[in-house]
Parts: sequence; structure tokens; C-alpha cells
Amino acid sequence: MVRKRIAPSAGTLVVLEHHSQVLAGNPLGDPHVRKLAVWLPPQYDEGGTKGRGRRLPVLYDLVGFTGSGLAHTSWKPFGDNVPERAARLIHERKMGPAIFVFPDCFTALGGNQYVNSSAIGAYADYLTKELIPFVDREFRTLAAREHRGCFGKSSGGYGAIVHGMKYAKHWGAIANHSGDAYFDFVYHHDWPNTLNELARYREPKRVAGAYDVLAETRARKGLADGCDDGRVQRFLDAVWKREKLSAAEGHAIMNVCMAATYDADPKAPLGFRLPFNLETGERLDARWRNWLKHDPVRLVARYAGNLRQLKGIYIDCGWRDQYHIHYGTRILSQRLAEAGIRHTYEEFDDNHSDVDYRMDVSLPFLYRALRP
Repeated sequence: MVRKRIAPSAGTLVVLEHHSQVLAGNPLGDPHVRKLAVWLPPQYDEGGTKGRGRRLPVLYDLVGFTGSGLAHTSWKPFGDNVPERAARLIHERKMGPAIFVFPDCFTALGGNQYVNSSAIGAYADYLTKELIPFVDREFRTLAAREHRGCFGKSSGGYGAIVHGMKYAKHWGAIANHSGDAYFDFVYHHDWPNTLNELARYREPKRVAGAYDVLAETRARKGLADGCDDGRVQRFLDAVWKREKLSAAEGHAIMNVCMAATYDADPKAPLGFRLPFNLETGERLDARWRNWLKHDPVRLVARYAGNLRQLKGIYIDCGWRDQYHIHYGTRILSQRLAEAGIRHTYEEFDDNHSDVDYRMDVSLPFLYRALRP
């Protein structure tokens, strides 16, 4: 265990090495030994000697796609990292002391959505069945759902709202910043670009001239069922060999990751299916329906009972979000209101990027909901 002092009065960052049984043997071969960062506020040792101090609420930070928990503890230009932000908010008396946990859920596909997938790994179980009990054993948390919350942005925001829906017995409150919702808007429009990127790895390579579409599609069996004809695997093999991805490659691996999350199928060549025919670009409605089963705007009614158990639901999004997520969060808020589920929804004049400053609103909200 390594203790890293951030500043004289800014709390203590503890970095642990956690050996996961849940992630052992995961389909992507990702490490099952992960660094787990935990930030303890200055007040953690108040009220007695070591081991006898006060117990505190705990907040889990679910980072966005391509992120890792430790990234939110690193030096940040022109602003605070999460421990610095929490220390400042506590010092300013905008919130009380809480423990912050920073899980590492990065994968070879750039991340995950904090759900269980047979193609990626059981990351919901990793959080709820391993990390929560581990943290409660190692630190003086208020070890009950009423005092435990999670928050995140983008994929992390999606993870937070879905955990509030499906795993309410573990969480007392959630905060969702710009979380993926309304998949017909958020994901659908970018797939043509992803298909073009994947086409670079088509074999045989295209040559100018006559193109027999019927013969090509018949020769590539499985495309109509969302299977890979080899180009996705070649794409992944290529990007895994490099340290720098282009913007197009970054969006393509994100969509591949979402397919592995939302439509996992152990019988498919890659362990998952794709929502579009790789050659013709036709949307495969049977496959797309599997994606929509994971769309938060379609899950509210099913999980309304769990959502009502939460002590706090906070959602926000910039009204210039370049991925159009503000439309999804508006629909999500509407669905919650129609179901009579209390929540706070806010919008602000910004896009999807660099909006960590919104935690100045969400973290005090979570503390008020979870404080003893």
C-alpha cells in the first residue's frame, strides 16, 4: 500500500493493489490485478486514534470511456482533480467529509459501461460484489447503501444511472453527468463513420470498377446476423499495436466496445454482434433492439421501484453536447417525472468536454443525500 500526501490539509490518497476474482479470466485478457485509489479527507482520523476515527459516507467515481480511476487523481491543468475538488468543497463547507473511491475499469476496448458482459467482463459484479465489500473492510466507511453513492460523466454517467436502476440495493444516491441515453441519437448517427473506418480492414482490398453487391454480401456469410467478416478483428489488432489512435479510430473502437457491451453473444466470432451490416451499411433491427434494451430512457418504467428507493438522483448535461446527449437526458428526465420519481435535472451552456466543474454541484448534492 502506498500513501501519497497531496497537500498538508488536502487529505490522503491511498493506492491499493486489488486482486479480482471476478475479472480473472475475462474474455479480453485484461489484468485482474488492478490499482484502486481511495481518497481520505482530512477529517478521516478525527475522533480517536488509528482505527477508531469517525465513519464517513463513500462516493465511487465512475470515469468516462478511455479513462481510468487513477486519471482523476492526477494533476490537472487549469482546474482541480477530484481529490482537490473534494478537499476544496469540504473546506468551503459546501459539503461534509466523504471517502472517494476510484476504480480502474479500463479494458482493451477502451473501457466499458459498468455492466456485465460476456464479451468484456463482469464489471457490475466487480464493483458491487468485490470493490464495495473490500473498501468497507479496509476503510471506515458508513457501510450501508444509505451512505454510499456513485457518480460519473459520459460512460461513467451511464454507469451511475444504470446502477441506480439495477443495483439500488448497493447505492443510496447517484449523479449522472452527460450519461449516454437515447441511443437512436447518441450512437446511431456515428455508425456510418465507423463502418468507413472498419472498411479499411476489409479483405480483399477494394479496387475501382464493377461491384457486384449481391455476390459480395452472399460471399460474406454472417453479415446479416451482425457477425464480423474479419475486418473488426484486423482493426483491433492494428490499433492494439499503436499508442496513438486517430479521432476516427477512437470513435470506431468506442462503437465496437458498445456492441460488445449491448449485444454480447458467445456464439458470434468475436463474442458479440454488430448492429449494422459491415458491407451494405443496413441497420440490423434485431441487433439494434438488443442495444435499445440497455437505453436508460427505455428502462425507467421497468426499474421505477428501484429508482424510488434512491435518496437522490442528480442529472445534468450541456445543451451544446456534441454527441447530442442533452436530448437523451431531457427524455430521461421526462420519463422520471412521468413515473413520479424525484430527481434534479440541470442544463448548462457547454458541450461534452471538460465539464468536471459540474462536480461542484453534484458532489454537495450527493453528500446531502448520503450524510448520516
